[in-house]
Order: sequence, then C-alpha cells, then structure tokens
Amino acid sequence: MATLSDVAARAGVSVSAVSRVLSNAPETRVSEETRDRIRRAARDLGYRPNSAGRALRSARSNVVALIVPDLMNALFVELVRGVEDAAIDQDYLVLMGRTEDIEPGGERAHKLLGEGRVDALLLQPGDKPLPLESLGGFANSRPVIRLNSVGEDEPGSATMPDEVGARVATRHLIDLGHERIAFANGISESYTAERRARGFRAAMGAAGITVDEALVTAYGYTPSDGERAAAQLLAATPRPTAIFVANVNAAVGLLAYARKAGVQVPRDLAVVALHDSWTAANTWPPLTTVTMPSYELGRRAFDEVHRRILGEEPSNIRVDDPPPRLIVRESTVPLR
Repeated sequence: MATLSDVAARAGVSVSAVSRVLSNAPETRVSEETRDRIRRAARDLGYRPNSAGRALRSARSNVVALIVPDLMNALFVELVRGVEDAAIDQDYLVLMGRTEDIEPGGERAHKLLGEGRVDALLLQPGDKPLPLESLGGFANSRPVIRLNSVGEDEPGSATMPDEVGARVATRHLIDLGHERIAFANGISESYTAERRARGFRAAMGAAGITVDEALVTAYGYTPSDGERAAAQLLAATPRPTAIFVANVNAAVGLLAYARKAGVQVPRDLAVVALHDSWTAANTWPPLTTVTMPSYELGRRAFDEVHRRILGEEPSNIRVDDPPPRLIVRESTVPLR
C-alpha cells in the first residue's frame, strides 16, 4: 500500500506538502502545477488516506449528509449524482437520509447530525418550508445548504430557475396554438410553486392570454395530487385544451386520471411538465418536459458547502447553466 512518502518521492516534494494538499488544508501554499503533480502521483500509486487518522487530526469526518424527502423519487437521481461526483473529487463520502430522519429532537436526527458524524448538511426540503431552527443546534456548528425548495434570498440557499422553466413550458403550449391552458401547481406554501406560478403567468401575459383562475390548482407534486388536479380541471366547461403541470410526478398521475376518464392525450389534451426523469420517457404517452439543471445544482451545492467547511464565507447559489430545456415527446401536439 502506497504511503505519503511514496507519493512525495514520486512528485518530488516534501511529505508535509503532500499531506497538506491531499487533506485540502486551507494554509497550503503551493502552486496549482504542484497540486496537480501531487494528486496525479497519488492517483498513479493508488494512495488511500487513513480516514480515521485524518478525522482525528482535522476534527473533520470527510462525510456530508444529503437529505431528500423520498429516496425512491426519480426526480432526485440527478441531484444525488451531482453531489456524489463533486464529493468524490474532494475525497468525501455522502451519507443519505430522508427528511423525516431529521425531525427535531428525534433520535435519528441526533445520530445523523450529532456526534461529529458529518461535516455539513445538504438538505432538500419537502414541499413545505423547513426552517433552520428545526435542525436544532446543528446549523450553528456545521454548514447547512438547503436545496431548491427555499427562498432564493435565504441564507445558505441553492436554487434553480423555476420561473424560467415554467415560462418555457407554457410558451411551448402557446406556440402550439393553445389558449385555454390550465395550470396544475404545487401547494401554496411551496417556494418552487410560487416561482413556477410567476413563470406561468408571465408567459400567458406576454402572449396576451388571460389566465382563467378556475383552471389553476394547487394540490402538490405527487401522482395522487396530479389525479386530484385532473379531476377538477377536466370537469371544467369548456375543458382546457392543454395543461402545464409544475412537477413531472404529478403529471404522471394526471395522465393516469385522463386515461381512466377517456380523455386522449394528446388528441384531446396536451400535457407538458416541469422536470425530466426516466418516468417521463416511459409513461404513456411519453411526456413532454422541461429539464432543469438538477445535476449541476448537486455539484454546485457540494462545492459551496465544501468551501464553507474550509472556512470560506458563505454565498447563495442560483444554478441557471445549463438553462431549462424543452424535451418534446408525444404528449403535446398543435391544437387541432
């Protein structure tokens, strides 16, 4: 097994320089060329640090916790992949958990966040806001970044351009000739739902189309919420010719209800959803969606929390590169 001395000999530097570079010590004073040479030497030799010893020396575990509402939700796949790829680059591990694991005062919260097990927390709240106070004293002792389902100006936030994505989706339906467009949104307390509503209304207003408030629902982002929205919207007279669904999971439920109700998509009803996932491509008909930069959000959020672990000043993140992108599938066609 390669040692620090082996890496130092191969890179032509001192053992202390190797130790500082590979542990990301903030006081390290070496050139980028030397850093690259040390990392390349460590990689070539297959060097693996002693994690336990390093944790004792640095008072860090080199582990971050990533908490999402539902580990089985296909929407979080790209987010998780982005966090993990960025963590690997910095020799960190990612510990996964569910939002319910961090209920205030709970034993699981104490085990997960207490006892020095993790250096920081990346938290994707559910639909309802989750204040920092709910994390107890952890937020005062460790960096915390809340992902996406937060206000853009809140401390420690990382968000995506929901408003832009909603405009892209709505504009697609308008370009296809639809004017009687319904909107199936998330709950009113949700920050993402608020931003997506702004985007929907902005696109409709720019096209000179008045929003029919009877065609706007706010049930939530789950498949069952989508079914509830469909039941209300498809009962309207006259019926909408198109629906923008603010979440792809809700859109799957909406499609299922339409099928049971004998409403044919896209012949009778065009449907477009925000976010893309493997479920969108494999439902019937395959869903037209607007993909959001979830992978990049994960990478940027980890990079930011790592900066804060190293003692740098915090900043809020808005990830809009790449921008939201329309993926046209079989659920939308021009208005007949």
